[in-house]
Amino acid sequence: MLETRGLTKRYGQHTVVNNLSFACEPGEVLGFLGPNGAGKSTTMKIVTGFVAPSEGSASICGHDIQTETLAAQRRIGYLPEGAPLYAEMTPKQCLNFIADVHGLKGSHRRDRLDMVIEQMHLDPVLNQSTETLSKGFRRRVGLAQAILHDPDVLILDEPTDGLDPNQKHEVRELIRSLSADKLVVISTHILEEVDAVCSRAIIIAAGRLLVDGSPEELVKRGGSLEKLFREVTQGGLQ
Repeated sequence: MLETRGLTKRYGQHTVVNNLSFACEPGEVLGFLGPNGAGKSTTMKIVTGFVAPSEGSASICGHDIQTETLAAQRRIGYLPEGAPLYAEMTPKQCLNFIADVHGLKGSHRRDRLDMVIEQMHLDPVLNQSTETLSKGFRRRVGLAQAILHDPDVLILDEPTDGLDPNQKHEVRELIRSLSADKLVVISTHILEEVDAVCSRAIIIAAGRLLVDGSPEELVKRGGSLEKLFREVTQGGLQ
């Protein structure tokens, strides 16, 4: 459903993503972990088609992101870091705009809008300007627009960063509810995210893949996820 092969990105002499290869299947919730500056966001931007790789390739549901960009992007729902939204729009206006972008029409459009509004519990704020919403509600709107076209692959970049504990719990519950028939990729530096929602975790540092396995396998290998993360990202375990 998502595959990278030798993915590499350089800016001048600086290598941000370094020969990264992995593949994901439907139903997985993949935690894409690493310290700040590890290359997580750049990788997400490459696999969603917003940044071109220097070398290697990425595909979504069999569509190469560079040569079949639109076909690949139609299968992706993407929530960038910080959930950027049009501040002057209401959630209702924002979601209708996204429906227009995806070409949703007629009863299918109405059904999808009703479904994501209910799923994300947006009714209380539908006609409130986005700039006045709490961080938690802004993330809900961001998730709603990411899943409106019912994508096969959902890519979330730091979906709970900056949220309070209650808001984190709400967003994680929403992610769980979405994972039954989709691939969900969560790029994060928050280790508790793995225990909370992930079925698999990849740890990268300096753009290189260091560890790949289930949370249970990672804990068994390192004694604890925190200990393993610290060791591999500081170069103590290869």
